[in-house]
Amino acid sequence: MQNTTSYIASHKQRFVDELLELLKIPSISADPAYKKDVIKTATVIQQSLVDAGCDTVEICETPGYPIVYGEKIIDPQLPTVLVYGHYDVQPPDPIELWDNPPFEPIIKKTTLHPEGAIFARGACDDKGQMYMHIKALEFMTKTGQLPCNVKFMIEGEEEVGSKSLSWFVCQNQEKLANDVILISDTGMIANDIPSITTGIRGLSYVEVAVTGPNRDLHSGLYGGAVANPINILTKMIAKLHDDDNKITIPGFYDKVENLNPAERAEMARAPFSLEDYQKSIGIDAVYGEKGYTTNERNAIRPTLDVNGIWGGYIGEGAKTVIPSKAYAKISMRLVPNQDWEEITTLFTKHFESIAPKGVRVQVTPHHGGQGYVTPIDSIGYQAASKAYETSFGKKPIPQRSGGSIPIVALFEKELKSKTILMGFGLDSDAIHSPNEHFGIWNYLKGIETIPLFYTNFTALKQDN
Repeated sequence: MQNTTSYIASHKQRFVDELLELLKIPSISADPAYKKDVIKTATVIQQSLVDAGCDTVEICETPGYPIVYGEKIIDPQLPTVLVYGHYDVQPPDPIELWDNPPFEPIIKKTTLHPEGAIFARGACDDKGQMYMHIKALEFMTKTGQLPCNVKFMIEGEEEVGSKSLSWFVCQNQEKLANDVILISDTGMIANDIPSITTGIRGLSYVEVAVTGPNRDLHSGLYGGAVANPINILTKMIAKLHDDDNKITIPGFYDKVENLNPAERAEMARAPFSLEDYQKSIGIDAVYGEKGYTTNERNAIRPTLDVNGIWGGYIGEGAKTVIPSKAYAKISMRLVPNQDWEEITTLFTKHFESIAPKGVRVQVTPHHGGQGYVTPIDSIGYQAASKAYETSFGKKPIPQRSGGSIPIVALFEKELKSKTILMGFGLDSDAIHSPNEHFGIWNYLKGIETIPLFYTNFTALKQDN
């Protein structure tokens, strides 16, 4: 019976080539101009699932972009794993900072990826990691080693809030029934230090607008006499943190989970070099909430960040105006127990309350989601841990992530099952940034490890 390593070795070039072709499609869900490309990507995923061995594959229409659903049911009495992933990607801007066009993938060697990494938008988030699961299924079906049932649910709106996915899940609970949900949309500490993400933060994303005069004004004739929306907006944003970098919104921390010293000590076991961290992103000092380490600040503490700010004249040369409007996009990463809708309401009330007379403020919520924690004593986590231990030769470290996958909490609420986050990317893979990439070693290691999860989960489930 052929094992995963020999199968991967035999098909390595094809596995890489297929991913390269997938990455050439600009499936940018945030920009309507790419609608045809997003839909085209769904059809490619559909065919890939058919080729991998799914008996049933369909493109399910939703109020937004379609969801690709596939299944391989070998015995209804056996456990069922539901694989979730997404085929949409972030916009590639700023284009000029890419070393290669973002949808013309290239392979090049790096210090962390001596075997080569694929550079393209979506390489790691999430086309590469999602496609690992399709290739893992191919191995199990082609070699007759699939130990349980598997279902796939691949969406096209993750990068814009997964609104249609929520609708789809609520409408199809029986179709999606499962014993565990498996996702690869996170990372690990290092290629020689495997880890499993056990917690993710929630998210509240808003856009704010500050309006002053009814038109742009001459800064000489009106300057100093009329509130400048850009000046006001920057002052309001500055008031959202205190001198200890703690968020000033009343009630913001009321439901924040405070980890005890033992839990914080366990987190601190993960290898971390502050010097390497600073060097990797080109800074000479870290910055954040007083009283917490860097790893705690970006994983177990909530945050508020301005993602974009604009207004007035930004073209070539000078144009002396007081702008009529100023805008900002703001994201708040939330920890478990913080409800994103409640936090959005608290933010809105507070932001409106700190606006001075002379301007009007509008807060527009975009999307959000709840945080999530996976118990490390669950069967799913144990199955994943054993899988990593087998393929990497060492036990993985449980780790909380600073990122957000808003639909994970929805899955538990609607489908009543736990989610296991088996990520194979690295923090340095530049997801959401120029020059996003995914190591070929990591891609193939995922394909090797995922089948082990199926085997372990099936055995543990039957023993219990």
